[in-house]
Amino acid sequence: MMFDYFYGQQSEQFTFYRVPKVLFTEDCFWNVSTDAKLLYGILLDRMNLSARNDWLDKDGRVYIIFTIDEIKSSLGCAEKKAVKLLDELEKKCGLIERKRQGLGKPNLIYVKNFISGSVERQFLNCQKDNSGVVENTIQELSKAQGNNTDNKYTEFNDTDPFLSSDFPGKDSEGTGEFARYYEYFYDQLDMEYLKQDFKLDEEILELILRLIVETMCSNRKQIRIASDDKPVEIVRSTFMKLNSEHIRFVMDRFKENTTEVRNIKQYLLASIYNAPYTIDAHYDAQVRHDMASGKLGGRW
Repeated sequence: MMFDYFYGQQSEQFTFYRVPKVLFTEDCFWNVSTDAKLLYGILLDRMNLSARNDWLDKDGRVYIIFTIDEIKSSLGCAEKKAVKLLDELEKKCGLIERKRQGLGKPNLIYVKNFISGSVERQFLNCQKDNSGVVENTIQELSKAQGNNTDNKYTEFNDTDPFLSSDFPGKDSEGTGEFARYYEYFYDQLDMEYLKQDFKLDEEILELILRLIVETMCSNRKQIRIASDDKPVEIVRSTFMKLNSEHIRFVMDRFKENTTEVRNIKQYLLASIYNAPYTIDAHYDAQVRHDMASGKLGGRW
């Protein structure tokens, strides 16, 4: 079978399973097989669907149902291996927890937050070396900093309930949790490279990063997204899927916008939340447009 090359941004039209890099870089995961790490990425993807469907237990924890047959189908493996991979994730590294329902019902699977445990040591070690970076980047954004954004986009309105002074995320800026999430997303989103590409808009990039981290640290049950109150676990699950291309997409759409933005924080929060669900459709439409206009002529 012969496959063609990728041209331009065509690779962005697909969806992917995302396996956290820390599973390959942290020493505590060295004895976990690659297949088990891949399964964890698949379970993370399924967790987002569960959160959207309000599959929460009485403590507000998201659970999924992913049967042995589904694992066999997803990985193309035998039942014995599917069971072994689940055992690896639960017993070797504690990345999942299974709860029996009995009466022939499938187990509930709790996918554990890999940041709160194994990566904590890495973040704490980095904090001392990178403390100057963290302290500078989490400060209030300077209004004097130059950028190429129209003034109508820089009206920072703190009157909304999400980022008002009583928002729990603000109180957590000096905590280890805030620093850990900040370091994680700073690396996960390749902020250094984004700041190089958007040199005149570092202020907006910093605001985007803070919005993400404060959402992850929030102890509220719901977060306002585009006039709609969404369960915080759904928003967090979506944010864990973010990568640098999603932020680049948000920045490009933000700079293209010609309408007045009254509340830039709420505008960006909605854009960040929607990015994983709209980026594929956007680039797919762009590819179809380029093909129709002849820009991709002769390549197919």
